[in-house]
Amino acid sequence: MKSSGVEPPANILLVADDFAISEGVTEGIEQLARAHRISATSAIVTLPRWKHDGARLAALRCDIAIGLHVNLTVGEPIGALPSLAPDGKFPTLGTLIAKATTGRVKPDEVHKEILLQLRRFEEFAGYPPDFIDGHQHVHALRGIRDAFVGAIAEHFAGQHPLPLVRIPHDNPAGLLRRARARSKALLLAGLSAGFRRAVLRAGFACNDTFAGVTTFGATQADVTRDLEAAATGGGPIHLVMCHPGVPSDELARLDPLLARRSAELCVLASDNALTSGMLHPSRRDPRSPIDWKAWPDATSQSARRA
Repeated sequence: MKSSGVEPPANILLVADDFAISEGVTEGIEQLARAHRISATSAIVTLPRWKHDGARLAALRCDIAIGLHVNLTVGEPIGALPSLAPDGKFPTLGTLIAKATTGRVKPDEVHKEILLQLRRFEEFAGYPPDFIDGHQHVHALRGIRDAFVGAIAEHFAGQHPLPLVRIPHDNPAGLLRRARARSKALLLAGLSAGFRRAVLRAGFACNDTFAGVTTFGATQADVTRDLEAAATGGGPIHLVMCHPGVPSDELARLDPLLARRSAELCVLASDNALTSGMLHPSRRDPRSPIDWKAWPDATSQSARRA
C-alpha cells in the first residue's frame, strides 16, 4: 500500500491494545513489533493464555514498550469482586459504567484487583510495565479512577522511573478536529474528565494528546483514513491506540472486533500516515522501565522504515 503522503510529527506513540486476548492478536502484534511498526503494546493478564504469552511479551521488550491493559470487562477477575462481579464474571462495559458512576462499585475491591493484575503482569513478564492503560478505558472512569490511581501509587511507591498512564481523551481543539467518531470521542472525554489531574497529582507521567477512537470501519480504506486523522494535531506525547490482530474463534468468544483487526494489521504492516514517523521508546538501562519524564530523550525517531 502506498503512503498517503501525510507526514506525521515525530511525537507519535502507536500502542497496540489487547496483547494476550487471543493467539491471533498476540501473533499480529509480535509481527508489527519486530518490524518496528508500533511503539508499544499493552497486555490483558486476567485471561488464561497470559501465563504463556507473558514470556512472549517480555521477548519484545528490546523493540517496544510493554504495558498493562487493566481489565474489568472481559472474562473473570483474579480476586473477589462482590460489588462488580458477584457471579465471578466481569460485567459488560455498559453495566460497569452504570455501576461505577452511581457509586455501586466498592473502591477497595477494585484497588485490590488492580494490584493483583500488576503483580501478575510482573510475575509472567518478568519486568514492571513501562505504561498502564485500561481495556475499554475503564481505568479512567469516575468511580474507578481513584481506586486505580491509589493502586498504582501503592504498587510503585519508591520506584523510579514510574510508568506512563494513558489519558484516553484529546484536548478540546483536538476533539473539534475529529471528523470521524467525534460523538464517540466526546463521550469518552466526558467519562474521563478530570482523570489527567488525578494522574499528575500522583506523580505519574501521561500522554499530552490522544487519538484512535474510531467507528471501527472494517476496510483497509477505513483504517487508512483513521490513521491519517490520528496523525494530525498531536502534543509532545501523542498516543494513538490501535487494535491489530488475526481473527479467530478464540477472539470471537471474547470480542466482536474481528474484521477491523485484520484490516489494521494489513495497513500497519505497510507504509502509512503513522508508522513512517513514529517514535520508539528506548531504555537507558535494558533492565529498567522507560523513563518517560526524560522525554524526548527516552525516545528516538525510527530510522527503520520499510
